[in-house]
Amino acid sequence: FQTVDLVDAMRDTGADLSRLRVDGGAASNDLLMKFQADLLGVPVDRPAQLDTTAFGAAFLAGLALGVFDGPAAVRRTHRIAETHEPSMEPAQRDAHLARWRDAVGRARSSRIEP
Repeated sequence: FQTVDLVDAMRDTGADLSRLRVDGGAASNDLLMKFQADLLGVPVDRPAQLDTTAFGAAFLAGLALGVFDGPAAVRRTHRIAETHEPSMEPAQRDAHLARWRDAVGRARSSRIEP
């Protein structure tokens, strides 16, 4: 749900998000990626190489050492392993998001007494 809020903020600045590319450990969770696609209403692409932080560091080292002839060579190695397409009905998505926003609103208005 926080991802939806972040993407909405990006869209408010004029960013056009037609798909989401993910990586990291959570990206291996099919249910989570499908739910992200459904809530965002855009396809979610999962790469073949999930640990892109280490992969990126290795590529930067390779660029510095001349192993790769430039960023385009690095981009050519990127492979999408799976794409999760949105299929949730808009009314169901809106209901999920309304409950999320209600919960956030209630949490913001709560006061914690010492």
